[in-house]
Amino acid sequence: MAGRPSLKQFVPKSIFGRSLLIIILPVVVMQMIVAYIFFNAHWATVTANLTESVAADVAVATELYSRDPSIDTAKALDDLLRPDMQLSVRLKPGEALPQSRRRNFFSVLDQSIGRALANAIDEPFWFDTTRYPHHIDIRVAVDEGVLQFYAARDRVFAPTGFVFIFWLVTATILLTLVSVLYIRRQSVPIRELADAADAFGKGQDVSNYKPHGAAEVRRAGQSFMRMRQRIRRHLDQRTLMLAGVSHDLRTPLTRLKLALSMAETKEDIAEARHDVDEMEAMLSAYLDFAHGAGRGDAIPVRLDELLLTLGEEESVPVTVSEPVTIDARPQQIRRAVLNLVNNARKYARDPSIALWTTPDHLLIRIDDAGPGIPEDKREDVLRPFARMDDARTQNVEGVGLGLAVARDIAQIHGGRLKLDDSPRGGLRATIQLPR
Repeated sequence: MAGRPSLKQFVPKSIFGRSLLIIILPVVVMQMIVAYIFFNAHWATVTANLTESVAADVAVATELYSRDPSIDTAKALDDLLRPDMQLSVRLKPGEALPQSRRRNFFSVLDQSIGRALANAIDEPFWFDTTRYPHHIDIRVAVDEGVLQFYAARDRVFAPTGFVFIFWLVTATILLTLVSVLYIRRQSVPIRELADAADAFGKGQDVSNYKPHGAAEVRRAGQSFMRMRQRIRRHLDQRTLMLAGVSHDLRTPLTRLKLALSMAETKEDIAEARHDVDEMEAMLSAYLDFAHGAGRGDAIPVRLDELLLTLGEEESVPVTVSEPVTIDARPQQIRRAVLNLVNNARKYARDPSIALWTTPDHLLIRIDDAGPGIPEDKREDVLRPFARMDDARTQNVEGVGLGLAVARDIAQIHGGRLKLDDSPRGGLRATIQLPR
């Protein structure tokens, strides 16, 4: 059952939109309140005074006509009122008042005229404020027909209302434009900081990023650059440490291998050779993990061709939905996929590779037909040096770094590694990369 829409759904998500809303919304609300007060206080009062004056003139003219009802009297009144009072009078013998009237957009004007005429005239009347652009049509029923008055619109309508609206709208538009330009300029440093953080998360060089903008944004940018230096220093130290350990141990390992190769072939010597080979493999795995953060710039890579080539070399079936080109480090992507394929071969059987695309992501799926991994242990096996004491690791060599290296590489490219159940009954490892 769908709930009611919340206010958050209508609030802008970007800082630019929210800042603009914070500035523009109070201004619009304030101007609406000012306009309401203006029209209901000043403009309505002025219009009411003007309409009462016109209604009084119409009432006087009607009273003068009733004393001597004739066409000549109507003409005399017209000659008297037209020049100075902008009020035209005409008698329409035998006519009746119209039965309908069009409504004015400004209902306040109709209400003011209707109220003023009702207070000033006892006879039935009719008026129309929309028929003529510069005059108001007022008609009063008399015994001979209809006495029609044309009053200048300026006499019953305060034109300052339109002037006020014009300046109100113009000021709002100008303020909005200035706010848009200013806020857009303020949001640029934040967007650049977000782009730099995203690029650094993908292992790209962000040394050309320079913090600028407001003091808070500059401080956040400077903190980001310091954090980048600390992370880089940590990664370099990790790589140097493991590389040094590997280098120091390779020399005695080489001597041991040489000594064992010259010794007589016995069962205990064969086991020693096996141990030395396993130690050498472990050192290679440590170096792979140490270099997982990688260096170098990403380049355009045909991901479908890379996977097809890898599948052909490793004799693994590959399914590609469509040709895809992304910016990546091809050797690292190859290493991650190969680690997952070797992991499936080691602990399961029949690995397969598939490349799928979505509007936002690329999905590299490696499926196998092995025993799988329980859901509650999937996060644990992604940690470095993790091993499982179940059917997947019985009598199998390894140091528990294959999945950790693959996850490192996925994260370097702004993606992630996810483990799920495979439709084939085993494990599905998915490398999700942004498009």
